[in-house]
This record gives sequence, C-alpha cells and structure tokens, in this order.
Amino acid sequence: MAPLERLLAFVLAAAMQTGLGACGSAAPPQDNTQPPAETQTDGSVQADDSRVTEGTETYRGFVLDNVLHSEQEGDIHYNVYIPESYDGSEPYALYFTLPGYEGLYFQGVGANLGEAFGFEAQQYNDKMIIVASQLSDWGETSADQTIALVEYFLGHYNIDPDKVYANGYSGGGETMSLVMGKRPDLFTAYLHCSSQWDGAYAPVVESRTPVYLVVGEGDEYYGAQPTREAYDALHALYEQEGLSDGEIDRLLVLDIKDASYFESQGVSNQHGGGNLFAQDSGIMGWLFGW
Repeated sequence: MAPLERLLAFVLAAAMQTGLGACGSAAPPQDNTQPPAETQTDGSVQADDSRVTEGTETYRGFVLDNVLHSEQEGDIHYNVYIPESYDGSEPYALYFTLPGYEGLYFQGVGANLGEAFGFEAQQYNDKMIIVASQLSDWGETSADQTIALVEYFLGHYNIDPDKVYANGYSGGGETMSLVMGKRPDLFTAYLHCSSQWDGAYAPVVESRTPVYLVVGEGDEYYGAQPTREAYDALHALYEQEGLSDGEIDRLLVLDIKDASYFESQGVSNQHGGGNLFAQDSGIMGWLFGW
C-alpha cells in the first residue's frame, strides 16, 4: 500500500477533477428523523444488544454512528439502514458496503454515505438491511472488524444466509479482499470496485463465492492491471479445480470500463468515477441476482 501522504494527495486531486470524490465525499448533513425500529423481533432474533451503542441521528434512512463493542476487535463503527417493514418475523437480505479512503471513520461520521452504493441498493430489494461500515483502515484490522460485524448481524437479526452481499470500493475493496481471503463463506456474492486484491484466492475458489471485478481501464490510482491479475489468479485456480469456462464465467466476472464509459456520464476521473458503478444496473443487478 502506498504511503498515506500519497493516497491523501491522490484523493484530494481526484475530488477536484470530478464531483464524484475519488473514494467518497464529505460527511452528509444530518437530520433528526427517528431511526427504524430495529428491536422489534419475533422473540427468536434478539436485535438489541448491550454490546451495541445505537446512533441517535439519521441521514436518508441510515442510522448514523452505531458502535459494536467487540472484545476481540474493539469498537466497530457503522451506519445502518433497516427497512421499516422489518420486524424479525421473516428473513431479510443483508448487504455490506465498504467505502474508499474518504469514507473512513476519521473523515467524519457518515462520510461514507457520500458514495451511492448504500442508496442504490435499496432499489433491488425492499427487504434488505444495508450496513455502511466506517472502519479505520484498509488492512487486517478493518478486515477482522468487518467479519465481526457480519457475524453480529447474522446472529442478531433474522437474515437469509443465501442473500448476504458485499461490495468494496477502492480502499474498501482492499479490505473486502482480505475478508474474502478469510471468510468468503459468509457471503452470497461480492462486488470488487476500483481496487486491488490483497487477500488470499484459494478460499474464494473453495467456497465458490461469486466475484465481480470492475475497474476503469485508466484508473488513476490502481490502474487496471491489479484487477486483471486477480481475475487471472482466480480463473487459474478454478481451472485447476476442473471447472469449464462456462462454469467459471458464472462465478467470476472481469469488467474493465474504457474511457468512454466515464466520459459519456460527464466524469473525467476514472478512479473517482467508480461511484458510477453503484448506478449501473448491469453491475448491481449481477450482485443482487444471486
């Protein structure tokens, strides 16, 4: 990983080139509307927990700055959208979105909600809990915290285990690749956006967890080569497992967008333009189609 100074200089420069910040945007304004009732359950799923400090402010349906106090992983900050219809009586889907550098917790509460993934996801399933976590880095610490947070939601909400999705954008993609290298079995499908793969490959192949890798051909920070290398590594392992090309294509997708994809939508910076993937029905439809 490049030094922090290089990364900060890059995201600031990218943000100046496009209204879509390179890895997020400034913290959104807060409002005081009441959060969804996440403690209403059928008794078999205990949503409230003394380990969690619930947020008191909301933004566009997300309850901001909830904190899971984990004995092993420390304080884990997250924003969460829980549909008003959720009462624990039936299993809901679950989606985790991990932001880029500008959305990390030290950038400000709710800064990650400058990215569109958590809002666009609501169009695909109205019975889905959406967790927009705000972690502290893009490495092992945040990967372990992500796993702990996923396990918490699976254990304290009525979740359909066949509908657990995730995406990671930029630095969040690095974190999620580490998660996938450790616990791919937790997820139904994973979307890797404008990033590089830092985690192990073999566990993903062993679990057969579908992965969609998308990046701009001229991504200003990572370039497209790390994404190609991740695809090639996963593809080779599937071949060793004896899967046909058709079987592999169902589990693994490489999508490298050329300059026209971004320019046609008024975006000049391809890395910051990774936010456009959230609004692409072909990409998001793949993720939630599993």
